[in-house]
Amino acid sequence: MSQILQKVAPIGESRDKEILKSASTYIFSNKDGIDLLAHVFAPEGSTVPNRPAVAFFHGGFWDTPMVTQFVPHCHHFAGRGAVSVAFEYRVASKHQTGPIEAIEDSRTALLWLHENADLLGIDSNNIAVGGAAGGAFLCLLLAMQKDKQFSTPIRPKALVLFSALLNTTPKGQLSDRFPNTKEAKEFSPSGLVRRKLPPMLFMHGKSDRVTSFEEATTFCRRMKWRGNRCKLLDFNGAEHSFFNFNVSHSNFEVTIAAADRFLVEHGLLAENRSESAED
Repeated sequence: MSQILQKVAPIGESRDKEILKSASTYIFSNKDGIDLLAHVFAPEGSTVPNRPAVAFFHGGFWDTPMVTQFVPHCHHFAGRGAVSVAFEYRVASKHQTGPIEAIEDSRTALLWLHENADLLGIDSNNIAVGGAAGGAFLCLLLAMQKDKQFSTPIRPKALVLFSALLNTTPKGQLSDRFPNTKEAKEFSPSGLVRRKLPPMLFMHGKSDRVTSFEEATTFCRRMKWRGNRCKLLDFNGAEHSFFNFNVSHSNFEVTIAAADRFLVEHGLLAENRSESAED
């Protein structure tokens, strides 16, 4: 078990405190004196062991702390029997860091879930990850990097990705956030497509001006060509933040329902009986 594991009170601004008040919050890492927190939402009244887990990494392009972005999703999946976690990671505006540190923190987060599976009541082989934009980028690296780049053998079982950042080469987006061009290319998901990757669900707006829909289409096509399971859902007229609860409630409902069905299809969640009864 992690040496630094301890339960702490939810922190943050007053708004974040209110949103996170139903979570159990843990320090999952300490980097250079900075406590990084995992906000855990457990299924209510459930003590069943070996539950699935869904871990979320917020967007913001490694610049802005947005840990509450996926709290609505955590509530949904906790209600579906999964332990759901909203992870913090270091960001530029608060810690003067960049994508390399965010990548390191996401790896530590996944390892923390694995090491503390008994405490959290989860099945360490049944962990899905989800994220938006730069957080989706982190999820992709957790799944796609080869062992020589990421020695920890733990991989997510499935990925749910919103407005994903797919190409950090100089021809793509945000390569200038990396220490140098070499690392921007090395960590770009566009260069890491290979066989035997976990199933991925991409949800992307056709009017996204950060990562174009055409780029998402090409990425998913390359994934399928290598025998991977990749599903892309498009949203007409939708821009980069289309899926957020506070941007479009209808898109939020559609995307979270799609994510739910995807996780059912790949064995992470039980079938939603209420939906089945309606059908």
